[in-house]
Amino acid sequence: MPRARLQLSVIPALLLLAFAVAGASPALAQLPKQKGSAFPEQPGGIFGKPEKLDRSLPLYLQGDELVYDNSGNRVIARGNVEIYYNKNVLTADEVIYDRSANTLTASGNVQLKDANGNVIRAENYTLTDDFRDGFVQSLSVVARDDSRITASRGERREGNITEFSDATFTACKSEGNVPPLWCIGAKRVIHDQSAATISYQDAEFKILGVTVAYLPYFEHPDPSVKRKSGFLAPTYGNSNDLGVFFELPYYFALSPHYDFTFRPRYMSEQGVLWQGDWRQRLANGEYSVSLAGIDQDWRDLPGDPDSARNRDGWRGSIETHGRFSLSSWWSYGWNAIIESDDSFRRFYKLDSVLLTDRVNDVWLVGLSERNYFGAKLYHFGGLLVEDDDAAESLVHPVIDHNYVFKDPVLGGELRWRANALSLSRSDVDSASGLVSQDMNRVIAEVSWRRRFTDAVGITYTPFGELRGDVYQVDYSDFNDPNDPTLNLDDTFLRGLATGGVTVSYPWVANVGATSHVIEPIGQLVAHNSSVSQAGLPNEDAQSLIFDDTNLFSTSKFSGYDRLETGVRANVGLQYTFQGPVGYARVLAGQSFHLSGDNAYSENRYQDGTAFNADSGLETDDSDYVLGVYLAPTDIFRVISQTRFDEDDLSVRRADLTGVFTYGPLSTAVTYTYGQVFDYQTNSSYTASNDYREGEEILGQATLRLTDRWTLSGSMRYDLDNNERLMDSITLAYLDECFMLSATYSETFITDPGRDIEPDQVVMLRFEFKHLGGFNYQTNVVDYLGGEDSSAFKQSN
Repeated sequence: MPRARLQLSVIPALLLLAFAVAGASPALAQLPKQKGSAFPEQPGGIFGKPEKLDRSLPLYLQGDELVYDNSGNRVIARGNVEIYYNKNVLTADEVIYDRSANTLTASGNVQLKDANGNVIRAENYTLTDDFRDGFVQSLSVVARDDSRITASRGERREGNITEFSDATFTACKSEGNVPPLWCIGAKRVIHDQSAATISYQDAEFKILGVTVAYLPYFEHPDPSVKRKSGFLAPTYGNSNDLGVFFELPYYFALSPHYDFTFRPRYMSEQGVLWQGDWRQRLANGEYSVSLAGIDQDWRDLPGDPDSARNRDGWRGSIETHGRFSLSSWWSYGWNAIIESDDSFRRFYKLDSVLLTDRVNDVWLVGLSERNYFGAKLYHFGGLLVEDDDAAESLVHPVIDHNYVFKDPVLGGELRWRANALSLSRSDVDSASGLVSQDMNRVIAEVSWRRRFTDAVGITYTPFGELRGDVYQVDYSDFNDPNDPTLNLDDTFLRGLATGGVTVSYPWVANVGATSHVIEPIGQLVAHNSSVSQAGLPNEDAQSLIFDDTNLFSTSKFSGYDRLETGVRANVGLQYTFQGPVGYARVLAGQSFHLSGDNAYSENRYQDGTAFNADSGLETDDSDYVLGVYLAPTDIFRVISQTRFDEDDLSVRRADLTGVFTYGPLSTAVTYTYGQVFDYQTNSSYTASNDYREGEEILGQATLRLTDRWTLSGSMRYDLDNNERLMDSITLAYLDECFMLSATYSETFITDPGRDIEPDQVVMLRFEFKHLGGFNYQTNVVDYLGGEDSSAFKQSN
């Protein structure tokens, strides 16, 4: 017989869905989702609040049989009953609407899919006519992310309170009679929609069906709440320096726009470290301020007890970050840490133990399609034991402006670049009488280039640059006994004109589905050579790595304070392979200084301001550079950058990285040879700025044991001294509702007289979906560094 259909405008249907708002949430307090969680945040929480009904919409009902029971004043639908209303779909074996009692009852394989995607299953479901109040027998609610709640009975009253009896909540899947990995069970679970809370009475936390914790009463915000005051998950650990420590944060949801987290940490060896985090979001941005302080007894610290740094009193720091938008193109912000001493944050694991410099900045940036403006103020400070006041400097400010003209000029591209810098440094070298240093400069540069291609395929790129500099330098109270007339308080001008051309002739061969390109490249660059740089400060051009990436740069210096002068020729040969799967590019070349002064020469200056003699450019014929970039398949990639001595082809610098990924295995190995930071691990390490020729290797590997278990490890090794610098191994488990990781790591670096010593770390972290996480570790050292890897970051 044909299926019966009925359109109703009165029965605003089975919003049975009142029960869909019930759910479970993590901790006693609720913070916005934080970066690094193993589980993505679901829209609207676990179940979400039901959408507001539009009572003007009709209800559609259909079934195999539709019966009007006039004597009983009922309407009965039987057999494959389906009801559609406001994006909600109800199916059941039978639905009875009792017009006398104003109730609607569904029975037999009842399933309701609401507008949020949640699925509610029950054997019997009854609601009153206005659908505010009702109850469900043998209730099962399955959310869109497979979180579920089951109960023997559910009841809704007063329009906003839902009560479940003998209820269980879990975010884990389970098959057959196997219990879920974890669940929360309670005699009564009450969801108050108006208060946005879920409370449990006689609650039990179970793992694989075994009760591991019991609470007579437990309450947390419902999934619709993003922020609510309360305690967060605690942190417990053990450290040789700190002793046993315990941290129980309390979160204050003061406003929808700002909050505060109070995080006192008790340490058996040091006392109480007081910590607090303030966050505020405004209409155009956000900022944060973190405070940390302790009344320290220095006699409890490791290191030299007679050191001048050992004194009683308060130690602490203020850390603040901010970012704001002024318009679609303009933004500003800051990153700053003010601290009582340079080892406080590393000793209490607020920073990485390998941090060597403190950099604070305030910035203003404007960016459009062809225009860039940046103004930044910096404070630089050294954190190493041998750093003195000379390592402290202020930049107030440095300004950069770049502009690319819209219309071609002489058929080519015209660019404008400007830079202004103001820098000061105090107590530079009191032994020599040099008390302070101030430097101000303004630099303007205009450049032009155009590309031509002739009939045989040779490309010509002529270019030109004009640059003018104004420097004002003041070394106060300087008295040079060798030259009493030397004046280091002066203003000077300098200019640089550059012209040249780059020529390349690519030869292309196509073989089947592959292409081969062999391209010889030559470049001639001419600068005026009458620029004197002796005795001038060098603040931003001290770092130089000569390799294939800057072989054809018109100046290979890293900053403005040094100029390349004279005439130089750069030549190279590039080969490129492109196939349906693989890719390869190789570039080899050399640079030749033809005339004028070589700015990179070790004999260029006689006043101690010579550039690094190991740059590879110190002679007229430079070292050879080779860059190799290989990706023969999707599973293997190699990047190699090498510099060879121009006399005997011995390797002077090498960086080699290989990445291999095949099935469940992923590995990466990086080998470095050249000037490396002088990490010495057998207590003879001197934390200075000295570098040495050395070899290091860093290896990382990850093996997916199963679809849920992963094993990973890393090691950094000093090949010269045959010593490990650091290593770690991690075993991790991750499924749809639970994450667990156990990490063991070691560091072997010592900073004598300070708080940095070789250490071993054991860290355990786990996270329950929707419930938050907990961290445990012993001998806490955040050797990886960075915000996300901090031992004391709340994982909720």
